[in-house]
Amino acid sequence: MIRLQPEPLTPEAFAPFGDVIAPDPATARLINGGTTTRFHELARAEALGEGASVIINIFRGEARRFPYKVDMMERHPFGSQSFSPLSGRPFLVIVAEDDAGVPATPRVFFAESGQGVNYRANVWHHPLMTLGEASDFLVVDRAGPGNNLDEYFYPTPFVIEEAYP
Repeated sequence: MIRLQPEPLTPEAFAPFGDVIAPDPATARLINGGTTTRFHELARAEALGEGASVIINIFRGEARRFPYKVDMMERHPFGSQSFSPLSGRPFLVIVAEDDAGVPATPRVFFAESGQGVNYRANVWHHPLMTLGEASDFLVVDRAGPGNNLDEYFYPTPFVIEEAYP
């Protein structure tokens, strides 16, 4: 097995895969008579293909145990998929660049409380990786016709020894 080490989730490090969703003072706007701060346009949802639409879901992820074997990745060729934690707990984000139609070596990011992610369409990622206990996430993704799920199983799994960087 090949060992993977979590790294901090920053907008710069995650840029090849999508967007980090977190309050950004550079996008702040006061609205509602100055009683609300809007952090504007933190990510863009993608819904590609005829008859596609953007939908909002809640996912409840069970906590993973470590060491953890990463033996598969998935991608959604016709739409982005965002995960914003509702439970206020950190989670892991596992992504990989595309290498001739299959995922390359994964990268593991540690998302702190208050951070979410938006995977761009067709980005290889691992399913939801919650830490500690079950956690709820607001998920925005695509609905519509067509097969919007590709899965890949690595011949040699990767291992994450512990969840924290």
